[in-house]
Amino acid sequence: MQVMKWSVIALAVAAGSTQMAVASSQSESKGFLEDSTFNIFNRILYHNRDFRNGASNGASTSANPAGYREETGLGIRLLAESGFTQGTVGVGVDAHSLSSIKLDSGRGRFGTGQFDQTDDGRGDDTQTEVGGAIKFRVSDTVLKYGNQFTASPVFSTDDSRILPEVATGTLLTSNEIEGLELSAGRFTAMSSQTSTDRDTFALSSANIVGVSYSFTDNFSAAIHASDVEDHFKKTYVNLNYNLPLGEDQALNFDLNGYRTNDDGQKLSGDVDNKIWSLAAAYSLGAHTFTLAHQRSSGDTAYAYGVDGGGTVWLANSVQFSDFDRADEESWQARYDLNMATYGVPGLSFMTRYIYGDNIDTGVVGADEGKEHEFNFETKYVIQEGAAKDLSFRIRNSIWRANSAMNDHYSADLNDFRLIVEYPLSVL
Repeated sequence: MQVMKWSVIALAVAAGSTQMAVASSQSESKGFLEDSTFNIFNRILYHNRDFRNGASNGASTSANPAGYREETGLGIRLLAESGFTQGTVGVGVDAHSLSSIKLDSGRGRFGTGQFDQTDDGRGDDTQTEVGGAIKFRVSDTVLKYGNQFTASPVFSTDDSRILPEVATGTLLTSNEIEGLELSAGRFTAMSSQTSTDRDTFALSSANIVGVSYSFTDNFSAAIHASDVEDHFKKTYVNLNYNLPLGEDQALNFDLNGYRTNDDGQKLSGDVDNKIWSLAAAYSLGAHTFTLAHQRSSGDTAYAYGVDGGGTVWLANSVQFSDFDRADEESWQARYDLNMATYGVPGLSFMTRYIYGDNIDTGVVGADEGKEHEFNFETKYVIQEGAAKDLSFRIRNSIWRANSAMNDHYSADLNDFRLIVEYPLSVL
């Protein structure tokens, strides 16, 4: 992989050496205050996870837990980002405040991943954490140190509940050559979505490096690698190709793959996994039809979490299941509809079905595991007026599996979420 990585860099440098921008981002800086932004992001999440066939809520410490988890929370994020000072080396700071407010919960219904748990088994009424980072920029290269949100295929903070995870560390991102992005970082802590602790997962260190390059407007490639101390080492590759077919028509191919092996003290257990997915999407005006195949191999399932709950950039990672168990093979059929074409801008629909089988549950003599999931999602974003950008989204999942998977992974369930988001740009 080292040879391949440097080959990609060499190709990118050769292709991009004549595409250097005349003006860099730093040379166009207006100043520390002049380029500053301040945003408030509000999210309300109602989440109900209903376990079927008499299963109980395994996350509750109540003596009589309900057969479901049901909670509603409000997350409020204050996000301030300064510009960079002028000069050869620009300096700036970012700061955030993340607050959660419990609107509805209970001991018997706790466990949707929105709140920390109190000593008596209830969700915390309120929580707040603050953080910040200092940043430096030279030309089109930025170095940031401190608390930050990350979106690397090998180290990605999760934002699937009312508040996101927060990583602490150093990240270097360079875009000196048009179409080429180089990144490298070292992180030493990760705060969960429900905790104000700086390091919920006892992360020793995670070192990451990555390169992505757009060869043309329609073809890009990327390779990333990570070393999470005493957990695992991981390599990720991506190829994405878009083929325009005419007016309002296109065909897109997206290939993603991971190779993960345990490391050091094996704090994530034995890990030996290869997993890849290939999705083909045909878009025709307002309609998009997608087919995807995903395949896992090796002795174990795909491993992630300590490196961020969002570190699963695969086609069949959906609302409830990731379809990433040992030896699992899965297929997906998906349909998207954008109603802007029919005179209702801001309204969209999505539905998909995923089926997975051949799962090795690790139990000697047990049947192979099988699972399938149906998702339906609709979203509306207000386009203008005082409530512009206010959005309403409904997500619904029906997940079922055979007894081998029920015993090994989860009871059958229905997962319903109502999400209301309202971003406000103050500066």
